[in-house]
Amino acid sequence: MNSSELTRDTFFEGRLVVTQTAGGYRFSIDAILLAAGIRPKPGDSILDLGTGCGIISLILAFRYPAVQIRAVELQSELIQLAHTNVADNHMADRIEVVQADMCSLPGGRAMEPYDWIVSNPPYHRSNTGRINPNNQRALARHEIAMDLAQLLACARRMLRTGGRLALIYPAERTADLLVQMRREGIEPKYLQGVHSQSGQAARLVIVHGIHGARPGLRMAAPLEIYRPDGSYTDAVKDLMRP
Repeated sequence: MNSSELTRDTFFEGRLVVTQTAGGYRFSIDAILLAAGIRPKPGDSILDLGTGCGIISLILAFRYPAVQIRAVELQSELIQLAHTNVADNHMADRIEVVQADMCSLPGGRAMEPYDWIVSNPPYHRSNTGRINPNNQRALARHEIAMDLAQLLACARRMLRTGGRLALIYPAERTADLLVQMRREGIEPKYLQGVHSQSGQAARLVIVHGIHGARPGLRMAAPLEIYRPDGSYTDAVKDLMRP
């Protein structure tokens, strides 16, 4: 990739710099919403599955400098961007970027059980909708390289007992997600609907689960992204602050 194919964006009042492809897969507000709800303790280990350019790992390392993060990505071009972003933000002591297929983890690498696993996975089944001709976008949006069952099986293998999983997923597939989480022994404990505007149906859900926990699901208040004039709501603006 040459510089003409990349953009360089700043967040958190210029304190976080993120390089992305101009025409390939670019992260959306979904990743920011997911990262905002994660509250690790000092010393916690975090596994970011499908890190892309590393945005979720960067946000967490910025907000929680006392955690250790392993960011896993399959695509070589996105791995390069993740390495660039970690280096540019001086976070190599907190984030390790690993190229791997999450379906084969832990594989040959020595990977300890994690306190947190976070993922913004592909939303669409491989046989539904139009597949984007851009390979990066296609793999990020459709279950081509891995599906929901494979993702949650990986999470079960990699989470310690009592460890937490955090995902953002289409609201229309909530039943699939909750059933598969319970099948893997990751009990759904928190669910929040994400709505484009007040009065509209939820577009996404943010779900947290705990490996080996007892049943008991808490429903959070809805999160509305936009005001009628198209600007962000105060709740979303708060999530975007450092």
